[in-house]
Amino acid sequence: MQGVRTMDLFRTRKALLALTAASGLLLTACGGSADSSGSSKAADRLGHGAEELAPTRDADERDDPGRLSTFALDVDTASYDYARRALADGRLPDPSTVRPEEFVNSFRQDYDRPGGDGFSVTVDGARTDDEDWSLVRVGLATRTTERTGERPPAALTFVIDVSGSMDEPGRLDLAKESLSVMTDRLRDDDSVALVTFSDEAETVLPMTRLEGNRDEIRDAVSDLDTQDSTNLGAGVETGYETAVEGLREGATNRVVLISDALANTGDTDADAILERIAGERREHGITLFGVGVGSDYGDALMERLADKGDGHTVYVSDADEARKVFSEQLPRHVDLTARDAKAQVAFDPETVEEFRLVGYDNRRVADEDFRDDRVDGGEVGPGHTVTALYAVRTEPGAEGHLATATVRWLDPQTRAPHEETGALETGTLHGSLRSAPSRFQVTAVAAWFADALRSRDDRHDRLPGAPDGLAELAEHARALSDTTEDGEVRGLARAIEQADRQRD
Repeated sequence: MQGVRTMDLFRTRKALLALTAASGLLLTACGGSADSSGSSKAADRLGHGAEELAPTRDADERDDPGRLSTFALDVDTASYDYARRALADGRLPDPSTVRPEEFVNSFRQDYDRPGGDGFSVTVDGARTDDEDWSLVRVGLATRTTERTGERPPAALTFVIDVSGSMDEPGRLDLAKESLSVMTDRLRDDDSVALVTFSDEAETVLPMTRLEGNRDEIRDAVSDLDTQDSTNLGAGVETGYETAVEGLREGATNRVVLISDALANTGDTDADAILERIAGERREHGITLFGVGVGSDYGDALMERLADKGDGHTVYVSDADEARKVFSEQLPRHVDLTARDAKAQVAFDPETVEEFRLVGYDNRRVADEDFRDDRVDGGEVGPGHTVTALYAVRTEPGAEGHLATATVRWLDPQTRAPHEETGALETGTLHGSLRSAPSRFQVTAVAAWFADALRSRDDRHDRLPGAPDGLAELAEHARALSDTTEDGEVRGLARAIEQADRQRD
Protein backbone atom coordinates (compact mmCIF):
# COMPACT_ATOMS: atom_id res chain seq x y z
CA MET A 1 0.00 0.00 0.00
CA GLN A 2 1.15 3.44 -0.86
CA GLY A 3 1.74 4.87 2.59
CA VAL A 4 3.56 1.79 3.80
CA ARG A 5 5.73 1.54 0.70
CA THR A 6 7.38 4.80 1.70
CA MET A 7 7.94 3.81 5.32
CA ASP A 8 11.25 4.62 6.98
CA LEU A 9 13.98 2.39 5.68
CA PHE A 10 15.99 1.90 8.77
CA ARG A 11 13.49 1.46 11.59
CA THR A 12 11.54 -1.67 12.13
CA ARG A 13 7.82 -1.53 11.57
CA LYS A 14 7.23 -2.14 15.25
CA ALA A 15 9.34 0.85 16.28
CA LEU A 16 7.74 3.05 13.63
CA LEU A 17 4.24 2.22 14.72
CA ALA A 18 5.10 2.80 18.36
CA LEU A 19 6.66 6.17 17.66
CA THR A 20 3.75 7.12 15.44
CA ALA A 21 1.30 6.42 18.24
CA ALA A 22 3.45 8.26 20.77
CA SER A 23 3.90 11.43 18.73
CA GLY A 24 0.37 11.70 17.33
CA LEU A 25 1.73 14.24 14.90
CA LEU A 26 2.55 11.89 12.07
CA LEU A 27 -1.09 11.00 11.71
CA THR A 28 -1.74 14.42 10.24
CA ALA A 29 1.16 14.30 7.79
CA CYS A 30 -0.47 12.21 5.07
CA GLY A 31 0.28 13.64 1.66
CA GLY A 32 1.83 16.83 3.02
CA SER A 33 5.01 18.60 2.05
CA ALA A 34 7.78 19.47 4.48
CA ASP A 35 6.31 22.75 5.65
CA SER A 36 6.93 24.20 9.10
CA SER A 37 3.97 22.38 10.64
CA GLY A 38 4.48 20.06 13.56
CA SER A 39 3.40 17.06 11.56
CA SER A 40 6.02 17.51 8.87
CA LYS A 41 8.71 18.13 11.48
CA ALA A 42 7.83 14.85 13.10
CA ALA A 43 8.02 13.15 9.73
CA ASP A 44 11.45 14.68 9.15
CA ARG A 45 12.69 13.25 12.44
CA LEU A 46 11.63 9.81 11.35
CA GLY A 47 12.92 10.07 7.81
CA HIS A 48 10.82 11.05 4.87
CA GLY A 49 9.37 7.61 4.23
CA ALA A 50 7.07 7.98 7.22
CA GLU A 51 5.31 11.15 6.14
CA GLU A 52 2.68 9.45 3.99
CA LEU A 53 1.36 6.96 6.54
CA ALA A 54 -2.40 7.16 6.20
CA PRO A 55 -4.13 7.97 9.48
CA THR A 56 -7.11 5.73 8.73
CA ARG A 57 -5.12 2.53 8.19
CA ASP A 58 -4.96 0.01 10.99
CA ALA A 59 -1.84 -1.76 12.22
CA ASP A 60 -2.37 -4.87 10.08
CA GLU A 61 -2.60 -2.75 6.93
CA ARG A 62 0.53 -0.82 7.88
CA ASP A 63 2.43 -4.08 8.33
CA ASP A 64 1.68 -5.09 4.72
CA PRO A 65 4.47 -3.54 2.59
CA GLY A 66 2.55 -3.79 -0.67
CA ARG A 67 4.19 -4.74 -3.94
CA LEU A 68 3.30 -1.91 -6.37
CA SER A 69 4.63 1.62 -6.72
CA THR A 70 2.82 3.99 -9.10
CA PHE A 71 3.61 7.59 -9.98
CA ALA A 72 3.17 10.21 -12.67
CA LEU A 73 6.28 11.00 -14.66
CA ASP A 74 8.06 14.23 -13.78
CA VAL A 75 10.77 16.06 -15.74
CA ASP A 76 10.93 19.13 -13.47
CA THR A 77 14.34 20.37 -12.36
CA ALA A 78 13.45 23.61 -10.54
CA SER A 79 14.07 22.23 -7.04
CA TYR A 80 17.71 21.41 -7.74
CA ASP A 81 18.42 24.68 -9.53
CA TYR A 82 16.81 26.72 -6.76
CA ALA A 83 18.81 24.82 -4.14
CA ARG A 84 21.99 25.68 -6.02
CA ARG A 85 20.94 29.34 -6.05
CA ALA A 86 20.34 29.31 -2.29
CA LEU A 87 23.69 27.66 -1.60
CA ALA A 88 25.50 30.12 -3.88
CA ASP A 89 23.86 32.91 -1.87
CA GLY A 90 25.31 31.43 1.32
CA ARG A 91 22.24 29.76 2.78
CA LEU A 92 20.79 26.27 2.97
CA PRO A 93 17.56 25.75 1.00
CA ASP A 94 14.35 25.32 2.95
CA PRO A 95 13.79 21.53 3.25
CA SER A 96 10.25 21.97 1.92
CA THR A 97 11.67 23.08 -1.45
CA VAL A 98 13.86 19.99 -1.85
CA ARG A 99 12.28 17.39 -4.13
CA PRO A 100 14.71 14.50 -4.62
CA GLU A 101 13.32 13.41 -7.99
CA GLU A 102 14.15 16.86 -9.41
CA PHE A 103 17.74 16.52 -8.18
CA VAL A 104 17.99 13.08 -9.77
CA ASN A 105 16.45 14.23 -13.06
CA SER A 106 18.81 17.20 -13.42
CA PHE A 107 21.62 15.05 -14.82
CA ARG A 108 22.24 13.48 -18.18
CA GLN A 109 21.70 9.74 -18.46
CA ASP A 110 22.87 7.23 -21.04
CA TYR A 111 19.73 5.13 -21.40
CA ASP A 112 19.00 3.52 -24.75
CA ARG A 113 16.59 5.60 -26.83
CA PRO A 114 13.53 4.25 -28.65
CA GLY A 115 13.48 4.42 -32.43
CA GLY A 116 10.12 6.18 -32.55
CA ASP A 117 7.72 7.94 -30.23
CA GLY A 118 7.19 6.50 -26.78
CA PHE A 119 9.70 5.26 -24.23
CA SER A 120 12.50 2.83 -23.67
CA VAL A 121 12.66 1.25 -20.20
CA THR A 122 15.94 0.53 -18.41
CA VAL A 123 16.01 -1.11 -14.96
CA ASP A 124 19.28 -1.66 -13.13
CA GLY A 125 20.60 -1.66 -9.58
CA ALA A 126 23.55 -1.97 -7.23
CA ARG A 127 24.03 -3.48 -3.82
CA THR A 128 25.08 -1.18 -0.97
CA ASP A 129 27.17 -1.69 2.15
CA ASP A 130 23.96 -1.76 4.20
CA GLU A 131 22.98 -5.39 4.65
CA ASP A 132 20.44 -6.61 2.06
CA TRP A 133 19.83 -3.05 0.82
CA SER A 134 20.21 -2.08 -2.82
CA LEU A 135 19.50 0.98 -4.92
CA VAL A 136 17.35 0.23 -7.97
CA ARG A 137 17.11 2.70 -10.86
CA VAL A 138 14.19 2.83 -13.29
CA GLY A 139 15.14 4.84 -16.36
CA LEU A 140 12.73 5.98 -19.05
CA ALA A 141 13.85 7.76 -22.23
CA THR A 142 12.15 9.30 -25.25
CA ARG A 143 13.59 9.62 -28.73
CA THR A 144 16.29 12.19 -29.39
CA THR A 145 15.53 15.69 -30.64
CA GLU A 146 17.01 15.10 -34.10
CA ARG A 147 13.53 15.11 -35.59
CA THR A 148 12.66 18.62 -34.36
CA GLY A 149 12.05 19.72 -37.95
CA GLU A 150 9.08 17.38 -37.95
CA ARG A 151 7.47 18.86 -34.85
CA PRO A 152 4.13 20.63 -35.16
CA PRO A 153 4.11 24.43 -34.98
CA ALA A 154 3.99 26.02 -31.55
CA ALA A 155 1.49 28.54 -30.21
CA LEU A 156 3.09 29.92 -27.04
CA THR A 157 1.39 32.39 -24.71
CA PHE A 158 3.96 34.02 -22.44
CA VAL A 159 2.50 35.20 -19.13
CA ILE A 160 5.05 37.56 -17.65
CA ASP A 161 5.15 38.85 -14.09
CA VAL A 162 5.81 42.62 -14.12
CA SER A 163 5.08 43.21 -10.43
CA GLY A 164 7.38 45.32 -8.27
CA SER A 165 9.32 42.31 -6.98
CA MET A 166 10.41 41.53 -10.55
CA ASP A 167 12.47 44.75 -10.60
CA GLU A 168 15.34 42.98 -8.84
CA PRO A 169 18.29 42.21 -11.15
CA GLY A 170 17.99 38.70 -12.51
CA ARG A 171 14.20 38.75 -12.79
CA LEU A 172 12.37 40.81 -15.44
CA ASP A 173 15.61 41.89 -17.13
CA LEU A 174 16.58 38.23 -17.44
CA ALA A 175 13.15 37.34 -18.80
CA LYS A 176 13.29 40.11 -21.43
CA GLU A 177 16.74 39.11 -22.62
CA SER A 178 15.71 35.46 -22.77
CA LEU A 179 12.54 36.14 -24.73
CA SER A 180 14.45 38.20 -27.26
CA VAL A 181 16.93 35.35 -27.78
CA MET A 182 14.13 32.83 -28.04
CA THR A 183 12.34 34.93 -30.66
CA ASP A 184 15.30 34.27 -32.95
CA ARG A 185 15.19 30.54 -32.27
CA LEU A 186 11.52 29.82 -32.96
CA ARG A 187 10.41 28.92 -36.48
CA ASP A 188 8.49 31.15 -38.88
CA ASP A 189 5.36 29.04 -38.50
CA ASP A 190 5.40 29.34 -34.70
CA SER A 191 3.26 31.93 -32.92
CA VAL A 192 3.61 33.85 -29.66
CA ALA A 193 1.37 36.02 -27.49
CA LEU A 194 2.38 38.20 -24.52
CA VAL A 195 0.35 38.72 -21.35
CA THR A 196 1.62 40.79 -18.41
CA PHE A 197 0.29 40.95 -14.87
CA SER A 198 0.80 42.99 -11.72
CA ASP A 199 -2.35 44.29 -9.97
CA GLU A 200 -4.25 43.30 -13.10
CA ALA A 201 -3.50 41.34 -16.24
CA GLU A 202 -3.26 42.65 -19.78
CA THR A 203 -2.75 41.09 -23.20
CA VAL A 204 -0.05 43.24 -24.75
CA LEU A 205 0.35 41.11 -27.88
CA PRO A 206 -2.29 38.73 -29.24
CA MET A 207 -1.24 35.47 -30.86
CA THR A 208 1.17 36.53 -33.61
CA ARG A 209 3.04 34.49 -36.22
CA LEU A 210 6.83 34.82 -36.12
CA GLU A 211 7.07 35.09 -39.89
CA GLY A 212 7.30 38.77 -40.80
CA ASN A 213 6.61 39.91 -37.21
CA ARG A 214 9.80 39.30 -35.27
CA ASP A 215 10.56 43.01 -34.89
CA GLU A 216 7.06 43.66 -33.52
CA ILE A 217 7.50 40.86 -31.00
CA ARG A 218 10.93 42.13 -29.93
CA ASP A 219 9.53 45.63 -29.46
CA ALA A 220 6.70 44.31 -27.28
CA VAL A 221 9.23 42.45 -25.13
CA SER A 222 11.51 45.49 -24.90
CA ASP A 223 8.66 47.68 -23.63
CA LEU A 224 7.96 45.47 -20.59
CA ASP A 225 8.41 47.33 -17.33
CA THR A 226 7.69 46.61 -13.66
CA GLN A 227 4.60 47.95 -11.89
CA ASP A 228 2.94 47.03 -8.56
CA SER A 229 1.54 43.93 -6.80
CA THR A 230 1.46 40.30 -7.94
CA ASN A 231 -1.97 39.10 -9.05
CA LEU A 232 -0.73 35.81 -10.39
CA GLY A 233 -4.22 34.36 -10.59
CA ALA A 234 -5.35 37.12 -12.95
CA GLY A 235 -2.24 36.58 -15.06
CA VAL A 236 -2.79 32.85 -15.46
CA GLU A 237 -6.50 33.31 -16.20
CA THR A 238 -5.87 35.98 -18.83
CA GLY A 239 -3.03 33.92 -20.24
CA TYR A 240 -5.29 30.94 -20.81
CA GLU A 241 -8.01 33.16 -22.29
CA THR A 242 -5.46 34.58 -24.71
CA ALA A 243 -4.20 31.09 -25.54
CA VAL A 244 -7.74 29.91 -26.30
CA GLU A 245 -8.43 32.95 -28.47
CA GLY A 246 -5.25 32.25 -30.43
CA LEU A 247 -5.68 28.47 -30.40
CA ARG A 248 -4.18 26.80 -33.45
CA GLU A 249 -5.44 23.41 -34.53
CA GLY A 250 -2.61 20.96 -35.08
CA ALA A 251 -0.20 23.10 -33.07
CA THR A 252 1.27 22.61 -29.60
CA ASN A 253 -0.58 25.19 -27.52
CA ARG A 254 1.22 26.12 -24.32
CA VAL A 255 1.17 28.79 -21.62
CA VAL A 256 4.65 29.80 -20.41
CA LEU A 257 4.54 31.49 -16.99
CA ILE A 258 7.60 33.56 -16.04
CA SER A 259 7.42 34.72 -12.43
CA ASP A 260 8.96 34.71 -8.98
CA ALA A 261 5.58 33.25 -7.90
CA LEU A 262 5.31 35.58 -4.90
CA ALA A 263 1.57 36.08 -5.30
CA ASN A 264 0.12 38.66 -2.92
CA THR A 265 -3.09 39.86 -4.63
CA GLY A 266 -6.18 37.98 -5.79
CA ASP A 267 -6.09 34.17 -5.77
CA THR A 268 -2.82 32.93 -4.27
CA ASP A 269 -3.63 29.19 -4.17
CA ALA A 270 -2.71 26.95 -7.11
CA ASP A 271 -5.92 24.93 -6.95
CA ALA A 272 -8.09 28.07 -6.88
CA ILE A 273 -6.16 29.62 -9.76
CA LEU A 274 -6.35 26.57 -11.98
CA GLU A 275 -9.96 25.81 -11.10
CA ARG A 276 -10.89 29.02 -12.91
CA ILE A 277 -9.34 27.82 -16.16
CA ALA A 278 -9.90 24.08 -15.80
CA GLY A 279 -12.23 23.87 -18.81
CA GLU A 280 -9.81 25.52 -21.21
CA ARG A 281 -6.92 23.52 -19.83
CA ARG A 282 -8.54 20.13 -20.32
CA GLU A 283 -10.73 20.78 -23.35
CA HIS A 284 -7.99 22.31 -25.48
CA GLY A 285 -5.00 20.42 -24.10
CA ILE A 286 -3.11 23.59 -23.19
CA THR A 287 -0.18 22.75 -20.93
CA LEU A 288 1.73 25.01 -18.56
CA PHE A 289 5.50 25.54 -18.53
CA GLY A 290 6.66 27.43 -15.44
CA VAL A 291 9.92 29.40 -15.39
CA GLY A 292 10.91 30.53 -11.89
CA VAL A 293 13.23 33.48 -11.22
CA GLY A 294 14.49 35.46 -8.23
CA SER A 295 16.38 34.84 -4.98
CA ASP A 296 13.04 34.93 -3.16
CA TYR A 297 10.90 32.47 -5.06
CA GLY A 298 7.49 30.92 -4.47
CA ASP A 299 8.66 27.40 -5.23
CA ALA A 300 5.64 25.59 -3.76
CA LEU A 301 3.12 27.66 -5.73
CA MET A 302 4.95 27.36 -9.05
CA GLU A 303 5.48 23.62 -8.61
CA ARG A 304 1.82 23.10 -7.78
CA LEU A 305 0.70 25.18 -10.75
CA ALA A 306 2.89 23.16 -13.10
CA ASP A 307 1.67 19.83 -11.72
CA LYS A 308 -1.99 20.82 -11.85
CA GLY A 309 -1.49 22.47 -15.24
CA ASP A 310 -0.28 19.26 -16.91
CA GLY A 311 3.18 20.73 -17.35
CA HIS A 312 6.47 21.20 -15.60
CA THR A 313 8.75 23.87 -14.19
CA VAL A 314 12.36 25.03 -14.28
CA TYR A 315 14.26 27.68 -12.35
CA VAL A 316 16.84 30.09 -13.77
CA SER A 317 19.22 32.31 -11.81
CA ASP A 318 21.51 33.79 -14.44
CA ALA A 319 21.79 34.62 -18.11
CA ASP A 320 23.54 31.36 -19.05
CA GLU A 321 20.79 29.25 -17.49
CA ALA A 322 18.11 31.44 -19.06
CA ARG A 323 19.61 31.09 -22.52
CA LYS A 324 19.73 27.32 -22.05
CA VAL A 325 16.08 27.20 -21.01
CA PHE A 326 14.70 29.53 -23.68
CA SER A 327 17.05 28.66 -26.54
CA GLU A 328 17.37 24.91 -25.99
CA GLN A 329 14.86 23.48 -23.52
CA LEU A 330 11.73 25.43 -24.42
CA PRO A 331 11.93 24.77 -28.17
CA ARG A 332 12.49 21.12 -27.27
CA HIS A 333 9.53 21.15 -24.89
CA VAL A 334 7.30 22.48 -27.65
CA ASP A 335 6.88 18.99 -29.03
CA LEU A 336 5.21 16.25 -26.99
CA THR A 337 5.81 12.54 -27.38
CA ALA A 338 3.59 11.42 -24.50
CA ARG A 339 0.62 12.69 -22.53
CA ASP A 340 -0.51 11.51 -19.10
CA ALA A 341 2.51 9.25 -18.74
CA LYS A 342 2.64 7.09 -15.61
CA ALA A 343 4.99 4.41 -14.35
CA GLN A 344 4.25 1.38 -12.21
CA VAL A 345 6.91 -0.83 -10.65
CA ALA A 346 5.92 -4.29 -9.41
CA PHE A 347 8.32 -5.81 -6.86
CA ASP A 348 8.47 -9.57 -6.56
CA PRO A 349 7.30 -10.72 -3.09
CA GLU A 350 9.58 -13.74 -3.30
CA THR A 351 12.72 -11.59 -3.40
CA VAL A 352 11.79 -8.16 -2.00
CA GLU A 353 11.01 -7.53 1.65
CA GLU A 354 10.40 -3.77 1.42
CA PHE A 355 11.12 -0.77 -0.76
CA ARG A 356 10.86 2.98 -0.91
CA LEU A 357 10.53 5.34 -3.87
CA VAL A 358 12.88 8.29 -3.44
CA GLY A 359 10.89 11.50 -3.90
CA TYR A 360 7.86 11.87 -6.19
CA ASP A 361 5.86 12.78 -3.07
CA ASN A 362 3.50 15.00 -5.06
CA ARG A 363 3.33 12.68 -8.05
CA ARG A 364 1.99 9.50 -6.46
CA VAL A 365 -0.89 7.78 -8.23
CA ALA A 366 -3.18 5.14 -6.74
CA ASP A 367 -2.12 1.72 -8.00
CA GLU A 368 -5.57 0.98 -9.35
CA ASP A 369 -5.47 4.20 -11.42
CA PHE A 370 -2.43 3.20 -13.44
CA ARG A 371 -4.53 2.20 -16.45
CA ASP A 372 -7.29 4.72 -15.83
CA ASP A 373 -6.50 7.19 -18.59
CA ARG A 374 -8.78 9.80 -17.04
CA VAL A 375 -6.21 10.19 -14.25
CA ASP A 376 -3.54 12.78 -14.96
CA GLY A 377 0.02 11.73 -15.57
CA GLY A 378 3.04 13.66 -16.82
CA GLU A 379 3.68 15.33 -20.18
CA VAL A 380 7.01 14.37 -21.76
CA GLY A 381 8.74 15.62 -24.89
CA PRO A 382 11.56 14.35 -27.11
CA GLY A 383 15.08 14.18 -25.72
CA HIS A 384 13.90 13.62 -22.16
CA THR A 385 14.92 11.04 -19.62
CA VAL A 386 13.01 10.29 -16.43
CA THR A 387 14.69 8.51 -13.54
CA ALA A 388 13.12 6.98 -10.45
CA LEU A 389 15.37 5.63 -7.71
CA TYR A 390 14.26 3.03 -5.18
CA ALA A 391 15.83 1.80 -1.97
CA VAL A 392 15.09 -1.93 -1.90
CA ARG A 393 15.69 -4.47 0.84
CA THR A 394 15.84 -7.99 -0.54
CA GLU A 395 15.13 -11.18 1.30
CA PRO A 396 18.39 -12.69 2.65
CA GLY A 397 19.96 -14.83 -0.07
CA ALA A 398 17.18 -13.97 -2.54
CA GLU A 399 17.73 -15.01 -6.15
CA GLY A 400 15.65 -14.52 -9.27
CA HIS A 401 13.21 -11.91 -10.49
CA LEU A 402 13.32 -8.63 -8.54
CA ALA A 403 11.03 -6.12 -10.26
CA THR A 404 9.19 -5.23 -13.45
CA ALA A 405 8.69 -1.58 -14.49
CA THR A 406 5.94 -0.53 -16.86
CA VAL A 407 5.38 2.91 -18.37
CA ARG A 408 1.99 3.83 -19.83
CA TRP A 409 1.26 6.91 -21.90
CA LEU A 410 -1.21 8.38 -24.38
CA ASP A 411 -0.37 9.41 -27.91
CA PRO A 412 -0.44 13.26 -27.96
CA GLN A 413 -2.62 13.38 -31.07
CA THR A 414 -4.85 10.30 -30.96
CA ARG A 415 -4.78 9.72 -27.17
CA ALA A 416 -4.36 6.00 -27.89
CA PRO A 417 -2.71 4.24 -24.91
CA HIS A 418 0.67 2.51 -25.16
CA GLU A 419 2.85 0.57 -22.72
CA GLU A 420 6.46 -0.56 -22.50
CA THR A 421 8.15 -2.70 -19.83
CA GLY A 422 11.55 -3.64 -18.46
CA ALA A 423 12.64 -6.10 -15.75
CA LEU A 424 15.45 -6.66 -13.26
CA GLU A 425 16.91 -9.90 -11.87
CA THR A 426 18.88 -10.15 -8.63
CA GLY A 427 21.78 -11.68 -10.56
CA THR A 428 22.24 -8.49 -12.61
CA LEU A 429 22.64 -6.20 -9.60
CA HIS A 430 26.08 -4.64 -9.49
CA GLY A 431 28.06 -5.95 -6.54
CA SER A 432 28.65 -2.45 -5.14
CA LEU A 433 27.83 1.16 -5.92
CA ARG A 434 31.45 1.86 -6.80
CA SER A 435 31.33 -0.88 -9.45
CA ALA A 436 28.12 0.52 -10.98
CA PRO A 437 28.25 2.71 -14.11
CA SER A 438 29.23 6.35 -13.55
CA ARG A 439 25.78 7.68 -14.43
CA PHE A 440 24.20 5.34 -11.91
CA GLN A 441 26.58 6.70 -9.29
CA VAL A 442 25.67 10.29 -10.22
CA THR A 443 22.02 9.37 -9.67
CA ALA A 444 22.84 8.00 -6.22
CA VAL A 445 24.92 11.06 -5.27
CA ALA A 446 22.12 13.43 -6.32
CA ALA A 447 19.61 11.45 -4.25
CA TRP A 448 21.90 11.32 -1.20
CA PHE A 449 22.46 15.08 -1.47
CA ALA A 450 18.73 15.79 -1.61
CA ASP A 451 18.14 13.47 1.33
CA ALA A 452 20.75 15.33 3.38
CA LEU A 453 19.20 18.72 2.56
CA ARG A 454 15.71 17.55 3.45
CA SER A 455 16.72 16.93 7.04
CA ARG A 456 18.74 19.36 9.14
CA ASP A 457 19.09 16.66 11.80
CA ASP A 458 22.25 14.63 11.23
CA ARG A 459 20.74 11.81 13.29
CA HIS A 460 18.06 11.05 10.71
CA ASP A 461 18.17 7.69 8.98
CA ARG A 462 19.96 7.85 5.65
CA LEU A 463 19.29 6.31 2.29
CA PRO A 464 21.23 3.07 1.82
CA GLY A 465 24.86 3.46 0.90
CA ALA A 466 25.07 7.14 1.84
CA PRO A 467 28.56 8.37 2.85
CA ASP A 468 29.08 9.42 6.45
CA GLY A 469 28.98 13.15 5.68
CA LEU A 470 28.73 15.81 2.99
CA ALA A 471 32.51 16.13 2.73
CA GLU A 472 32.81 12.50 1.68
CA LEU A 473 29.85 12.89 -0.66
CA ALA A 474 31.48 15.94 -2.28
CA GLU A 475 34.68 13.95 -2.80
CA HIS A 476 32.69 11.20 -4.53
CA ALA A 477 31.00 13.80 -6.75
CA ARG A 478 34.35 15.37 -7.67
CA ALA A 479 35.70 11.97 -8.69
CA LEU A 480 32.62 11.37 -10.84
CA SER A 481 33.01 14.76 -12.50
CA ASP A 482 36.49 13.73 -13.57
CA THR A 483 35.25 10.37 -14.82
CA THR A 484 32.29 11.75 -16.74
CA GLU A 485 33.97 15.04 -17.80
CA ASP A 486 30.56 16.58 -17.19
CA GLY A 487 30.31 20.20 -16.09
CA GLU A 488 26.92 19.58 -14.51
CA VAL A 489 28.45 16.94 -12.22
CA ARG A 490 31.21 19.40 -11.29
CA GLY A 491 28.45 21.83 -10.37
CA LEU A 492 26.91 19.13 -8.18
CA ALA A 493 30.21 18.63 -6.36
CA ARG A 494 30.49 22.39 -5.83
CA ALA A 495 26.94 22.59 -4.44
CA ILE A 496 27.64 19.76 -1.99
CA GLU A 497 30.81 21.53 -0.83
CA GLN A 498 28.83 24.75 -0.28
CA ALA A 499 26.21 22.85 1.71
CA ASP A 500 28.93 21.26 3.81
CA ARG A 501 30.34 24.70 4.67
CA GLN A 502 26.87 26.02 5.53
CA ARG A 503 26.24 23.15 7.93
CA ASP A 504 29.51 23.70 9.80
